[in-house]
Amino acid sequence: MKVILATPRGFCAGVIRAIEIVELALKKHGAPVYVRHEIVHNRHVVESLKAKGARFVGTLDEIPAGAITIFSAHGVAQAVEDEARSRGLPFLDATCPLVAKVHNQGRRYRAQGREIVLIGHAGHPEVEGTLGRIEGKVHLIQTVADVAKLALPDDTPLAYVTQTTLSLDDTRAIITALERRFSDVVGPDTRDICYATQNRQGAVRELAQNVDMILVVGSNNSSNSNRLREIGEESGVPSYLIADETKIDPVWLRGVGTIGLTAGASAPEVLIERVIDRLAEWHAVDVSTMAGREENIHFRLPAELVES
Repeated sequence: MKVILATPRGFCAGVIRAIEIVELALKKHGAPVYVRHEIVHNRHVVESLKAKGARFVGTLDEIPAGAITIFSAHGVAQAVEDEARSRGLPFLDATCPLVAKVHNQGRRYRAQGREIVLIGHAGHPEVEGTLGRIEGKVHLIQTVADVAKLALPDDTPLAYVTQTTLSLDDTRAIITALERRFSDVVGPDTRDICYATQNRQGAVRELAQNVDMILVVGSNNSSNSNRLREIGEESGVPSYLIADETKIDPVWLRGVGTIGLTAGASAPEVLIERVIDRLAEWHAVDVSTMAGREENIHFRLPAELVES
């Protein structure tokens, strides 16, 4: 059986930075440090950090006064940051710089007097954070049909921003619908779209041309991992999202000669290695890596951690 690994796959620079912030905070301040929500959407990452002394909480009132607090890579609303200050919680912000850039774009558009549309999934932590970082009403839409439902005159000066785990391909139809309905629409440059999301989705599309089945390693609550599986299916290849090697159903492998293997942006490479090991228990495995786009993005860490 052949296994072709996607390039790129797995951790993006924002996820690496968020995990490193927790690890450096533990090193500097000692355990425990408190993380509001999952630092990234991957159980294995969360369990690994728990073992090192991180404690994950749902709300700030679960954190003792004075305890080191970390906001997840998805970002938080301004009200959460304000609450942390009022509770006397020293906090570190692990928000992905690309998510923070979306926040800044939204505020800039608002300052121009525009109505703001956010394209994203309701209830996702990143969306909740972005809604809470832009003053005034932000119109959340998820589908092309939502554009027609916007209760705004068609000549309203409008701007849109997007959830970073959606690619340009994911949002193109919605943006086109906005531009058709509204006469004055602006949005971020395509270069501002999350490079990691776009690159991983492009790799799956290419992979799908050469494999019989695709396995995506990632958590069920990971938006970008789910989208990778969907793209595999849309490309006509049976595709499965698996949390780890234990979730592979041997039935899937019947009649399969070549498997494409990738991982969402919050899934560690060790899980890819474990999947290969599991496949090798059932079949002789020939592993290769597709040629693909290399990523050399590194985000700066908070100064207080670097200087320690």
